[in-house]
Amino acid sequence: MSAVSNASPAALTTMQQRVLDLIDVDDVVAMTQALVRAVGQNPPGQEQATAEVLRELSAARGLEVEWDEVAPGRPNVSAILPGGDGPGLLLLGHTDVVPVGAGWLEDPFGGVVRDGRVCGRGTTDMKGGLAACVGAMHALRAAGVRLSGPVELAATVDEEENGLGIRHYLTSDRSRFAGCVVAEPTSMQTIVAARGAANCEITVTGLAAHAGDPSQGRNAIYGAASVIADLERWHHELASERHAMVGPATVNVGLVQGGVAASTVPAQARVVVDRRLLPGENGPEVLAELNARVAALDLESRGLHVSAAMDMWMPGFETQVDATLVECVERALAHAGGPGRPLGGWTAACDGGFVARDANVPCVVLGPGSVTEQAHRPDESVGVDELAVATRAYALAALELLGTD
Repeated sequence: MSAVSNASPAALTTMQQRVLDLIDVDDVVAMTQALVRAVGQNPPGQEQATAEVLRELSAARGLEVEWDEVAPGRPNVSAILPGGDGPGLLLLGHTDVVPVGAGWLEDPFGGVVRDGRVCGRGTTDMKGGLAACVGAMHALRAAGVRLSGPVELAATVDEEENGLGIRHYLTSDRSRFAGCVVAEPTSMQTIVAARGAANCEITVTGLAAHAGDPSQGRNAIYGAASVIADLERWHHELASERHAMVGPATVNVGLVQGGVAASTVPAQARVVVDRRLLPGENGPEVLAELNARVAALDLESRGLHVSAAMDMWMPGFETQVDATLVECVERALAHAGGPGRPLGGWTAACDGGFVARDANVPCVVLGPGSVTEQAHRPDESVGVDELAVATRAYALAALELLGTD
């Protein structure tokens, strides 16, 4: 598979240089700090404070703001830089962060800058990316650029859990975007393919009895153990079919619950599974395959009933490496001082999959911070240098993709 190079870019135009000169990295850092201090943990779904801060930051920098309540206290926020009547650029992010968890040495909501990095929950995933988007749009506005189409930053709720925000956002027609840049953390490498994700829950129901005579009951945990063993086999089977950019689909058992006491034969067990999807894989089809595998175990002959459900699935996506969006983003990244990495794939999942599938808009993922080294970890942080590169890249990508009106 060929890759677009972002080495040795042509000289900057006067307009590009003017926009870059107006980017204030200190302001982007301050916006990141303000967003981090607004918390926004999900669960339980506390995005409103973060959304309010993002609204204030965007409005103060002359951007139009739209507020759309998805659920009580859970609003999507869009910051818009108006342009001409042509197709626009969608910058996509989310306002929720995973819960803090244990092991922090820094204040998780302090937003302290230390050794050239902003520290705190969500700095990498992905409040630094949101701040960089606002900083880029502000610079375009300050430079007096009128692009051929609008630039919109859509910051949705519930990305970390069930995708309520992006699915609500896409109930309106979003097909007039020329492209979407998801500002999730990629260490500033342009990602052209990403896996999807499905959450599956398997329930095994048996019959309770006294442990003094287990034969009088039907042990649901034993049934769950058979299911788990087959899920592990499925994971290893999937490893033989690798996607060129994102690797294989995977299966991970993340939660097992069952029973009430050692002296009681358990009547119920619950297994929660993460199934990562390849681009083009369909959630209902994966659920059908899961049900077929469970049925083949014939737990009914042991007096056990098994049911499986998929409460959420997020599609993956793949954008052609020679797509106009990819070429424009790579040129912008080169001018922005990007690291010069080849086009890549992402084993994580993101809301961009919904945009690619439901709006038929080409997507890439590009953002400051590392999803593998910083996101969802104690003492999460993002480099100030990456925030600077991201802000420049988003602004130049808008110029490259849309052009002036």
